[in-house]
Amino acid sequence: MDRLTAAVGNTRLATPLVAASGTVGSVVDFATVADLSMYGAMVAKSVSGEPWSGRKPPRMAPSGTGMLNGIGIQNPGIELWKAAVGPKLSPVGVPVWGSAVGTKPDEFAFVATGLEAAGVAAIEVNLSCPNLETGTMFALDVQAAYEVVAAVRYAVSLAVGAKLSPDTENIVEIAEAVTRAGADWVVLGNTVQGFGIDIETRRPLLTGGIGGYSGPPIKPIALRCVYEVHQALPDVSIIGCGGISNAADVIEFMLAGASAVQIGTAHFARPRVASAIIKDLLTYLRRHDIEQISELVGDVQPWL
Repeated sequence: MDRLTAAVGNTRLATPLVAASGTVGSVVDFATVADLSMYGAMVAKSVSGEPWSGRKPPRMAPSGTGMLNGIGIQNPGIELWKAAVGPKLSPVGVPVWGSAVGTKPDEFAFVATGLEAAGVAAIEVNLSCPNLETGTMFALDVQAAYEVVAAVRYAVSLAVGAKLSPDTENIVEIAEAVTRAGADWVVLGNTVQGFGIDIETRRPLLTGGIGGYSGPPIKPIALRCVYEVHQALPDVSIIGCGGISNAADVIEFMLAGASAVQIGTAHFARPRVASAIIKDLLTYLRRHDIEQISELVGDVQPWL
């Protein structure tokens, strides 16, 4: 699959497919249901400094052709995660990236240090969790996003990616800030905020009310983020994420400016979706006489 090699920052990937955090657990268990060689990397579920219990069920619900979720980033905390998952990472056979969350920059840095000690290959900074001081997500605040990424960059020697939110008013400004802070790539994007009601019980679909909406309906929003950032910041490495479920989606994101993509919600319906995507990507490259998939990056053609 040499034609499918990709790169984000200075990190080389065997394929442009990355499994999104929160959709493949710790990665270790996912190896029993899918061929991990189809991925260039896989991102484990986000971890915080101390254990987070998450929200009460129901925490996930279908909504149209997408999905609402409000898990609350349930996790055991970095020390327990490091002890339980760390020893199992090496045999996985594919680079596993750790995902760090926290309530302040120092906690993000503490978690990132623990993830590095556990043996992850890179750090993804999940900026879509709440900033308790301002009441907003870090990803919606330029200075807060900068400070978190700068703290992580200072704390670890691994490559660092910043996962941003499509809910921000200026995705380019946030992308520029986290890159300046030391991020090697940006992930565009994450879920969008959504809400749903069960008309029989008249209760929200999620106990937390508002949750993250994901799946095919958000693809145009994520694509817009990728396109805007690539047009404004062509030297910034981008991983596209949002509604990807087939090879055509991958190609579209790469044409918009992404060097790689993350597959998320599609895993819940089709755990082996990556194998089908890889097969169809190779068919597309052969049909269009494309030697390397990286030739597609940013090659969207304007109307004249």
